[in-house]
Amino acid sequence: MPSAFGHAFPGLRRTMFHFRRHWWTLVTPASWGPRQVCASFATGPRQYDRTFYEFRTYTIQPAKMNEFLENTKKHIHLRTNYSELIGYWRQEFGNVMNKVVHIWKYDDFAHRARVREALAKDEEWQEKYISPNLPLMVQQKNEITYLVPWCKIEKPPKEGFYELVTFHMKPGGPALWGEDFQRAVNTHIQVGYSKLIGVFHTEYGTLNRVHVLWWTDTPDNRAAGRHRAHEDARVVAAVRESCSHLESQENMLLIPLPFSPLK
Repeated sequence: MPSAFGHAFPGLRRTMFHFRRHWWTLVTPASWGPRQVCASFATGPRQYDRTFYEFRTYTIQPAKMNEFLENTKKHIHLRTNYSELIGYWRQEFGNVMNKVVHIWKYDDFAHRARVREALAKDEEWQEKYISPNLPLMVQQKNEITYLVPWCKIEKPPKEGFYELVTFHMKPGGPALWGEDFQRAVNTHIQVGYSKLIGVFHTEYGTLNRVHVLWWTDTPDNRAAGRHRAHEDARVVAAVRESCSHLESQENMLLIPLPFSPLK
């Protein structure tokens, strides 16, 4: 039957053949340029910089915190020989207690792999730090994060306190919530009660999380600034828009340790 149809309408058969060939050329992946694919399917700004930051959170036995911190102070130099430490803090307030939080910077994943391999072979590090400290820990967590494209890590003007605010956003990525979230952060900066240190989004760990690290000179000034922010119409409007993308949030007040680069 198809053959008879084709013989009866040879012009139509040629037209359909050319249409099918042209349509296949349009949808063949080889005809898509990389930019076209990324523009169509990207869920956020492209990560051109391979640098990432590892957040490590350790929960320490309550009676062993001082011992853990003293041993870390003595031997942290063995660890910083291999990669850059951004900051190291002891938790003061917020959720489960007896935590320490530290952030490490890596050039890329190959860099981190080399560092981990070297540490495993470093007998002094293993004997003086790992062996005595591991029994003091209740839990270890880590997350791989990138800085959001619109910020860089800033240094505080002097020693003070830090607030780590963690937002769990609805799935969809920065393409959905990025602009509203940036606007909310910027309005808090304008109020001026605390200094933004960095904004990080997770790549490995619990996804759709954003960590915002703030600095303040004293917890009391931070509290007073929060009260002012609650009465600022700009902050209220921006937070209302950002909260439409929010699942949950939590915060911790952190005290920098003497060996922390960020103090």
